Amino acid sequence: MISWKKSFYTFAVAIIVLLTTATSYAKSFTFSTNSKEAKGYIVQALRQVDSFQLPAKVQELAKKSVEADPNFAFAHYLVGATTFPPAEGRKHIDRALELAKEASDAERRYLEAISLNLSQKPNDAVKILVELESEYPQERLVKMMLGQIYFNQGKIDEAKPLFEKAVKLDPTTPRAYSFLGNIYLLKENYIKARLMYQASLKRRLKETAPFAPNYGLAYTYIYQGNLASALKTLENYKNEYIRTGGFPDLPAVFIWNSIARLMLENGRPEDAIKAYEKGYETVPGSTMEEQEKTIWLGRLHHGKGRALSKMGKSAEAWKEAEQIQKMIEENGERGKQFTPSYHYIAGYLKLQDGDYKAAIEHLQQANQNDLFHKFLLATAYEKSGEIEKAQKIYREIVDSKQVNLERALTYQEAKKKLKS
Repeated sequence: MISWKKSFYTFAVAIIVLLTTATSYAKSFTFSTNSKEAKGYIVQALRQVDSFQLPAKVQELAKKSVEADPNFAFAHYLVGATTFPPAEGRKHIDRALELAKEASDAERRYLEAISLNLSQKPNDAVKILVELESEYPQERLVKMMLGQIYFNQGKIDEAKPLFEKAVKLDPTTPRAYSFLGNIYLLKENYIKARLMYQASLKRRLKETAPFAPNYGLAYTYIYQGNLASALKTLENYKNEYIRTGGFPDLPAVFIWNSIARLMLENGRPEDAIKAYEKGYETVPGSTMEEQEKTIWLGRLHHGKGRALSKMGKSAEAWKEAEQIQKMIEENGERGKQFTPSYHYIAGYLKLQDGDYKAAIEHLQQANQNDLFHKFLLATAYEKSGEIEKAQKIYREIVDSKQVNLERALTYQEAKKKLKS
């Protein structure tokens, strides 16, 4: 079962190989096509990518490029990178790699680096890209790719100058500014981060509602404890997302849920329930797959259960948790992947009930890659007197380089705990 988050982030990872602009494209790399028409479509497509355009619209241009020149390696790759599910795009990627053997040296090496990165060999990809960056100092494409790999590895000091150089090469597209915003966010320079996200949003294409700079802007306010501005930012994004149509098969439920979580964790559980319910109202009539609709129903029960526990309604909260457990059991093998989600809510409720031992047992089985789940576990350890274990987790949260709502919700408190 593929959730919207998996699809969304799979595209985000795949598309990092494509970030460039028409200006930089023309300056440096020689691509393996003699067709001006094919090259023109790729220039347009790459600029669309760097401007947060939807995958389907990027793919339209990439397919036109392939039609104009069936032997254009990079065009085949772009088709594959924008195809979902990823398994269906594999044939295009394989074709691109085969054609790249006869492509220009720069294109061949670049596609090789892309392949290595997607094969979970980022260090090998970096070696190639560092050489290309040295040989082609005016090629923005390489700087963006190398910067993103460094960023994904948590090497933000290495990534920062690459994005800055990318902006100097072409300051007209939004994505590089968004990455710089992420870096300043992690460096706790929230004012500068906010300026970068705002610069990104000013350069977005009309009729697009980009996730990264909008959420990044909200994160800056969350880190600074400004709930009202964070909520206003997400409300504005929600309205813009609805107006522009957003991602196909994904209504604004994910934004509603983020709004609800902010309310829930900041003393407004009653309002949180209303937001969770408003969000779910967008799901039944959407074109989302039925399995995805079931997942969002589970998230509704999850959110309501946590909110009810904050309101002191433990019995009602546990009914929501039991409903989640029932949904998991009814889905057999497919449901097993959501077992950590049950342990998350069970641990949350046990923590609220003051049963710290039981909370620890559940939270140890929750998603250990989720910083919020880990924060709850650290809290349970601390309340049980296991200070060393709690401090270790608080340190992991503070040292993490994730740019997401989970870190934003936990970072400042974890930092305080380390000082106490």
